[in-house]
Amino acid sequence: MWGIIPAVAREIGARPLAFSRELLPVGSRLERGVARPRALSEHLVERFLLAGATRICFVVSSGSSDVLDYYGASAGQASLSYVVQPRPAGLCDAIFRALPLIPPEDLVFVGLPDTIWFPEDGLAALRSRALSFLLFPVDRPELFDAVVTDGDGRILEIQLRHRDPASRWTWGAFKLTGAVLQELNELWRARGRRDEHIGPLVNEYIARGGVALGVRAGTAYADVGTLDGYREAMRLLGAGVSPPAAQVAIDGVRSEPPGAPAPMFATEGDAR
Repeated sequence: MWGIIPAVAREIGARPLAFSRELLPVGSRLERGVARPRALSEHLVERFLLAGATRICFVVSSGSSDVLDYYGASAGQASLSYVVQPRPAGLCDAIFRALPLIPPEDLVFVGLPDTIWFPEDGLAALRSRALSFLLFPVDRPELFDAVVTDGDGRILEIQLRHRDPASRWTWGAFKLTGAVLQELNELWRARGRRDEHIGPLVNEYIARGGVALGVRAGTAYADVGTLDGYREAMRLLGAGVSPPAAQVAIDGVRSEPPGAPAPMFATEGDAR
């Protein structure tokens, strides 16, 4: 079972970072009884491990060697692989970079490393081998990809940052087989690789007879790519909305992201 992590960002909001955003310290973990910063992407790695992933592929930009330095060859029970997106070309391009590694019969999870969501075991709700999305309620769906489903949970449309969305549910991760991933890749190529985001591509997949399911099993979601999302993530972690996940044993046993400073944004509870 695979997990794909497109780790290709180097900024938060409009502010560039001196290191990969996936290594931004968000929350903490215990190491020999001492609290240490936890890299943002570790939260997604933990969720993949809880779902049974045994292989995880990071898709990195050419300047993201710090991600490889931090994680090394393994995390928990999973072996790690790395492929490079040579230039920024969108989420679809990043995801499909991992395709040559994945056999058609294997199950695959895809998640966004700059998000934090609960419950931590939410991926277990995605039981079908069909394309299925883990959905989360959000207060401002116009800022996200709003996922519209019918009464049976079939996705009718994914509305990309729509002014008046028909749903308050967004997706945080999805599951599919290597074969379906290949189908999506072929469709993406047939459309001239113009789809940067996964939503329009899935809409076309559905229009051509494909089936995608939306599972409303998520309870809380924060996009740490924005300052408000960063603060919300810190609030969720501080509120203890879910029991702490099992610690990830990272190859190299780093206690904090290399070169990463302390969090640079004041959270809601800060006195500054």
